[in-house]
Amino acid sequence: MTTHAATPEQRLQELGLTLPAPRQAAGNYVGGVRTGNLLFLSGQGTDEYRGKLGEDVTVEVGYQAARQCMLNLLTVVKQEIGDLCKVKRIVKLLGFVNSAPDFTDQPKVMNGASDLLVQIFGEKGKHARSAVGMAQLPHNNAVEVEMIVEIEE
Repeated sequence: MTTHAATPEQRLQELGLTLPAPRQAAGNYVGGVRTGNLLFLSGQGTDEYRGKLGEDVTVEVGYQAARQCMLNLLTVVKQEIGDLCKVKRIVKLLGFVNSAPDFTDQPKVMNGASDLLVQIFGEKGKHARSAVGMAQLPHNNAVEVEMIVEIEE
């Protein structure tokens, strides 16, 4: 594991990662809604990872897809609150995995998102989570993730 830097942005840099450009909404909705000190984020898929886990996508590739979904979500967080240092706690993830009928490793796929959050935020990145299999996702995305974040006041 990497040495912990002072800020989430520095931790991203240590991991050799950068936040991608914001993705456009695919409908009449916004990327995030803040109510009080909670930020509810719309689901984010990826532009890179397509297909069904257990058919054309391996668990390892699904893990990377979930990780990319999380980078896309963090882009929205930064856009909404200006600075990832304002994240008080990651509250909850909901992961949707485009799954073949007999695929049961959705939690292993979602570890890609969860592991990245802990690498970036440490203890503040530990969260509640659900990982569910879906018959299909928009644009044949392999994974889609939504998130709830508690923000510093």
